[in-house]
Amino acid sequence: MILPQYFENPEILQVNRQPHHAYFVPFATNQQPDQLTRETSQFFTALSGKNWDFTYYDSVQNLPENFLHLSLQSNIPVPSNWQIQGFDRHHYTNINYPFPFDPPFVPKNNPCGHYRHEFGLTKNPNKRYLLNFEGVDSCLFLYINQQLVGYGQISHCTQEFDITNQLNSGKNVLDVVVLKWCDGSYLEDQDKFRMSGIFRDVYLLERDKNYLQDFFIKSELVDDFSQASLTVETQFSGEKQKVEFVLYDPQGAEIAHQSAVDFSLILDNPILWNAENPQLYRLTMQTGNEIIEQKIGFRKIYVDNAVLKINGQPLKFKGVNRHDSDPKTGYAISREQALLDLKLMKRHNINAIRTAHYPNAPWFGELCDRYGFYLIAESDIESHGASMLYVETPEQSIFLNNQRINRDEQIRQQTIDNFCYFARAPEFKAAILDRTIANVERDKNRTSVVIWSLGNESGYGENFEAAAAWIKQRDAGRLVHYESSIYQHSQHQNDLSHLDFYSEMYPGTESLDAYCTDAKTAKPYLLCEYSHAMGNSNGDAEDYWQVFEKYDKSCGGFVWEWCDHAPYLPDNSERMGYGGDFGDTPNDGNFCMDGLVSPLRIPHSNLLEVKNVNRPIRARLSGNRIEVKNYWDFTKLDEAVTIRYAVKENGETVEQGECKVKCAPKRTALLPLSLPDYRGKFTTLDLEYIAAAKTDLLEPDHCYGFDQIVIHDKDLVLPKTSKKSPALTPFAVIESARSLAVKNGDYHYIFDKDRGIFTEILQKGKALIEQPLEFNIWRAPTDNDRLIRELWQNAGYHQAYSRAYSVTWQQTENAVVIQAVLAIVATSKSRILTLRVTYRLQQNGQFSVEIHAERPAHLPYLPRFGLRFFLPKTRAQAQYFGYGPQESYSDKHHLARLGNYATNAAENHTHYLKPQENGSHFGCHYVRLNNLWVSSTRPFSFNLSPYTQEELTAKAHDYELTECDSTVLCVDYKMSGIGSNSCGPVLKPQYRLLETEFDCGFVICFE
Repeated sequence: MILPQYFENPEILQVNRQPHHAYFVPFATNQQPDQLTRETSQFFTALSGKNWDFTYYDSVQNLPENFLHLSLQSNIPVPSNWQIQGFDRHHYTNINYPFPFDPPFVPKNNPCGHYRHEFGLTKNPNKRYLLNFEGVDSCLFLYINQQLVGYGQISHCTQEFDITNQLNSGKNVLDVVVLKWCDGSYLEDQDKFRMSGIFRDVYLLERDKNYLQDFFIKSELVDDFSQASLTVETQFSGEKQKVEFVLYDPQGAEIAHQSAVDFSLILDNPILWNAENPQLYRLTMQTGNEIIEQKIGFRKIYVDNAVLKINGQPLKFKGVNRHDSDPKTGYAISREQALLDLKLMKRHNINAIRTAHYPNAPWFGELCDRYGFYLIAESDIESHGASMLYVETPEQSIFLNNQRINRDEQIRQQTIDNFCYFARAPEFKAAILDRTIANVERDKNRTSVVIWSLGNESGYGENFEAAAAWIKQRDAGRLVHYESSIYQHSQHQNDLSHLDFYSEMYPGTESLDAYCTDAKTAKPYLLCEYSHAMGNSNGDAEDYWQVFEKYDKSCGGFVWEWCDHAPYLPDNSERMGYGGDFGDTPNDGNFCMDGLVSPLRIPHSNLLEVKNVNRPIRARLSGNRIEVKNYWDFTKLDEAVTIRYAVKENGETVEQGECKVKCAPKRTALLPLSLPDYRGKFTTLDLEYIAAAKTDLLEPDHCYGFDQIVIHDKDLVLPKTSKKSPALTPFAVIESARSLAVKNGDYHYIFDKDRGIFTEILQKGKALIEQPLEFNIWRAPTDNDRLIRELWQNAGYHQAYSRAYSVTWQQTENAVVIQAVLAIVATSKSRILTLRVTYRLQQNGQFSVEIHAERPAHLPYLPRFGLRFFLPKTRAQAQYFGYGPQESYSDKHHLARLGNYATNAAENHTHYLKPQENGSHFGCHYVRLNNLWVSSTRPFSFNLSPYTQEELTAKAHDYELTECDSTVLCVDYKMSGIGSNSCGPVLKPQYRLLETEFDCGFVICFE
């Protein structure tokens, strides 16, 4: 082996790497320092942002002995991931390691990249030169001018090397060998596409001989927050020396100036920082030829009687988990890309971020300080793959003490013990501590960081207990989180004394109810992951919000996750792929497509649902008045929001205006509006909450959210029709053994007596439906249907059809009435539904369908129930009154409003990379397509699509879909809800179509 074997030795985590310290960039004393413009510093030399020479080897064993003297074969942008640049291939796996579990060893065929960059330097003998790598996956060997300088691992950690002694004045050659895997890769098993290379910035810092190496800013607030103490502890590369400290208030006025080794100050009436109003002080530190700036926010995060508080107010996280991810740039994320994420989050009422599952770029926290986000800063630790080690299957059993016992509990415990492998392995204790220290030391001066997280999904044991204890000793002013502490190894009693939260992933709301009502629980309940946003999802967002607000012990949660992960395919098609599309194995398919936004940051309907669920103002009908509640923690309503209102009758605005409401945080107030009189129409009061002023992240006229209050709902909205009453003509009915033919003027109906459905409906000889009008129970399974789908298919729901037992008919003066007893059946399966159906054909071309349905109680709940029309393509335009314009469902309609909308099949289809049920509209009173309209005696759902459910079910990618020859209209009595069961609780019973008996009906008119 040409390289030292550091990468398979967990006791060698680094060689010659500088100690972990706070992130900052020094400026010259004649400059205006600003860390977000670090490139302008006279002491900062960017080495990234350009192409470096590069050679890729599919195994480090193929690295030649004289590699430092060879010309390299190609070039590659730095920063970037080499898979994005066409070397190696993308690999998506969630839990399973992409290599054998054999710690600390990794495969012999360990791909590597050799990078080279030449740069010139006028070397100053009175300076030190520090080379910084902000992110390299998975480890690096550093050479300067053919001399080995050092080694380091931790992919998402800044690694700094003092290269002063190796540098020349003039040309210098930088060589870096990066390995795809190292022993640290066992601690980097995060749910993500696995990518390699130098993916964050590389730069050279010129420092004084004795330079300010580190500093720790600490602040404490008295109980009533009227006074703050501020201290700054400094550390130099050599002996401590005096620093010129100057503190400025948020308006820029100088308020303190000290010349001291360390800084201390008592500040009266400090302006406090919070995510709603992120007020920052500015501290400059000048020493020698350098000046360093640090923004400071005064805030206190703490737990009071099991309630999480910030600055005295109970805090609810409306959070998301965020990976660094982009389809074009992979892990390499610029400030502009990160700022786009933050803008979208702020505009969608997200106030907190968990850096899943590693530290983000070192400047990311500065953006969150400035723009107002609470951060859970997570160490670069996950070893989830250990849980996949072999255990006996649940079907196996053994004899123990001559007694046959069930193995389920033993298997569960063995899985947990496997899961805790690295949490307890003594040889990995130093690595876990090193990663914890790297996370804390780098971001310890970030105001936005309110919680340190030890990592993610790595079990629990002595190694994490030591990490938590170290954090508490180092930084008592923040809280510590680690969800995996809930896992108890069979040979170790968990010590939770240094953890501040009880945390879980994806429990149902019932778990919050149980925990928060238990008087013995003494820690806040934090959902570090919940409401899994995979595909058409987040149907449970409102249910979680209700429980969060119900209990003081509940401090909210973090939706999994912010964005879909899908790199572009290597065929230059601009198409994206998920696990398995790159020849990668093992893979977890489209489980990476689980975000609130697309890979290109286009919001999904999921994000719109979360936004309005998280709206900071809510209104409700209270007697005959409208009451609003201000859910902000620190913001007065009249200073932040103008409320626009509109009174609508049958969807048409009859009155509108705007008003201001004085309302303190967490308080309620009455709107200065009188309720409209009932005038025989469906009446709503629509309220929009408009930002009173533009901010850095909010556009003018930004809407924080809306409420729609139904004032009068006695009458359904019916479609307007221009149909003239036709001359009444008698029916002609012709019956054969297998069909009924009913004619009436321009209309001709063919009824199939074997199936109990209409196979043809014609008007003046022209087909109004192009396939039989059938009963419909199947939907293209959503990602959240992944578990129930198997039950649905076992019951035959995906291949169901109707079978009639009896058909009778009679003719009255004005109608033909067909009565049928039929069933929904599937080959090899028992009867799914028994239906008693009455069809009433009227002389004006209108007919109604009335259905009584019975479902065997032992069968799984239905995906949906209704009618499916195959209409001519010319009937693609629809008008409807219901929830819109976005897709909506029984548990996912808070993003939408009742109103009059227009759509067509193409526009109504919501694209998910993995095709699935989409585009439904809940709470509809009618839907009209040209001269066809459908209504019901109660609100229903409908879907208009260019694709059949069968096509959406069969295809793996949206770009593989083939349109149906017809426009497909599904009209549903009910559609089961969406939920978030792709990785979460099962769909709540109230959102399932699980009635064993139900009645429904539709009125259908062809004009």
